[in-house]
Amino acid sequence: MSDYRVLLTEEEIPRYWYNIQADMPNLPPPPLHPGTGQPVGPQDLAAIFPTELIRQEMSRERWIEIPEEVREIYRLWRPTPLHRAFRLEKALNTPARIYYKYEGTSPAGSHKLNTAAAQAYYNKKEGVRRLTTETGAGQWGSALAMACRFFGLDCTVYMVKVSYYQKPYRRVLMETFGAEVLPSPSERTAAGRRILEEHPDSPGSLGIAISEAVEDAATHGDTNYSLGSVLNHVLLHQTVVGLEAKAQMEKVDAYPDVVVGCVGGGSNYAGLAFPFVHDRLVNGTRTRFVAVEPTACPTLTRGKLAYDHGDVAGLTPLLYMYTLGKDFVPPGIHAGGLRYHGDAPLLCQLVYDGIVEPVACNQRPVFEAAALFARTEGIVPAPEAAHAVRAVIDEALRCREAGEARTILFNLSGHGYLDLAAYDAYLQGKLEDYPLPEEELQASLGRLPRVPGAAS
Repeated sequence: MSDYRVLLTEEEIPRYWYNIQADMPNLPPPPLHPGTGQPVGPQDLAAIFPTELIRQEMSRERWIEIPEEVREIYRLWRPTPLHRAFRLEKALNTPARIYYKYEGTSPAGSHKLNTAAAQAYYNKKEGVRRLTTETGAGQWGSALAMACRFFGLDCTVYMVKVSYYQKPYRRVLMETFGAEVLPSPSERTAAGRRILEEHPDSPGSLGIAISEAVEDAATHGDTNYSLGSVLNHVLLHQTVVGLEAKAQMEKVDAYPDVVVGCVGGGSNYAGLAFPFVHDRLVNGTRTRFVAVEPTACPTLTRGKLAYDHGDVAGLTPLLYMYTLGKDFVPPGIHAGGLRYHGDAPLLCQLVYDGIVEPVACNQRPVFEAAALFARTEGIVPAPEAAHAVRAVIDEALRCREAGEARTILFNLSGHGYLDLAAYDAYLQGKLEDYPLPEEELQASLGRLPRVPGAAS
């Protein structure tokens, strides 16, 4: 079989999600209630999440069955193809073998629909009428807007303000699917109004948008909140990506030496990597795992492992994660989906345990790599996925220098066809790098919540 493009059949779509909590030697400390500081129980989450998602969030069961109604939605675009990047390899003159799992074939344009479909399904089953959410670059908002339409739910999206104006076609896409889209911070919620009073020109952040979406859901009895990353059940749903990739690589007798992906909250990277992390934890394979983030928002590389809120207003449970501080507002880089102050606790634990290696990249070299990928492979990567491309190219160049033919796998988690304004800025020489100043980082970390008795 040629490994230019490796396909699976519809019958080979995974029937189960993989839950890495069953195999991790160390699990992160539990989320804490924002009011009491005590571990969160199912009853604390019932106001904004359906019962089955709460169960999945806390489950240690290794395999969780995918409902047939969700698999039916998956069949619109899954299985997604696995490509060998021969032309990129040639351009780099590298002995490395580069494979990428292309999630940009989904109707929403990214991996996000893998969990959006599942979350909309479980909420519909429990009689929920409307879902609220936040979105950075618009990939998640687009996916949830589409999934809500498939299952007959209304959808309200709080879109980070800087992205709302940088990426108008993402807003149009969400509205085409029937969603209401608001620039965050907004006047709709108390959290938004408070931010606007203090900072009228605030560009917004995912932490602010989460506060607004959670407040909206918690104050309406027919409404639940839906999150596109960070939480355990979201990472669980994304493992269809890695499970398919394993099956596809087996078809061409290949296995990755290095698994690479971009990280904002952690869902797309976990989705690809966790099934391979299983092999390392259980079978002792020696694959390296590289997580890539922007220097403007260096959560894993420079953040502190501590309890922190997932949102600015402090409405969400305290999560034990690498964080830059809930009040941190990153610069308006074009990779809006990577502008989050924290990361998934499961992924953070793997970083702490030395299983996942974090790296940070500046914006201009990221777009340089993305342009090379577009010119060799014919796909324009989303700015978020372009961070993975940068790290893959750097790894392939090291292979050239060492004369080592390592196999590299990465997740091309979405396309950039609605992000061409970012490419225009790059081509016009207008992009700037925003490495986070140390004094700004320390000031933000100095405002972390004090949690009595918690690890530090």
